[in-house]
Amino acid sequence: MIQVYTGDGKGKTTAALGLALRAAGHSIKTLIIQFMKSEDCGYGEHSSLKYLYPYIELYAFGRTCFVSKDAPAKEDKKFAKRAFDFFKKSLKEKEHSIYILDEVCVALDYELIDKKELLQILKGVDKEEVEIVLTGRYAPHELIEIADIVTEFKEVKHCFSDQGIMGRKGIDW
Repeated sequence: MIQVYTGDGKGKTTAALGLALRAAGHSIKTLIIQFMKSEDCGYGEHSSLKYLYPYIELYAFGRTCFVSKDAPAKEDKKFAKRAFDFFKKSLKEKEHSIYILDEVCVALDYELIDKKELLQILKGVDKEEVEIVLTGRYAPHELIEIADIVTEFKEVKHCFSDQGIMGRKGIDW
């Protein structure tokens, strides 16, 4: 099936990682491809998921800084293209049962990858064979329409914006 985790609330990536963890417990292989994120940023999942290989593989494609929506750098587009090409190649090779495209909705919104091409690929997927989870804010309505499961994470209260508290190691990254 196709799942979308979107919205302005916290927990989209964490929910997707939880699904991968559950699948690993059943010896189901998951490939996580992170758009617009770098392994050099210190995200805890980059270290911990190494222990769950070969059931979970994680690859990050991005720079260590935030991407500007108004003026993404050429390098940001190159990283997004590499991530998308990596997904397409892996999907053809059929080595994994679950694909998590983390922050792909943001990459779509920033026009770093081709929305029509992604939708075409998703429409052609055999949902009996693979599960595809797409995360990130700003999921386009076309993606929501073709998805089988859509969960919107809504921020009700958050210490970042409400109290000025910064992200915490091991909790937020």
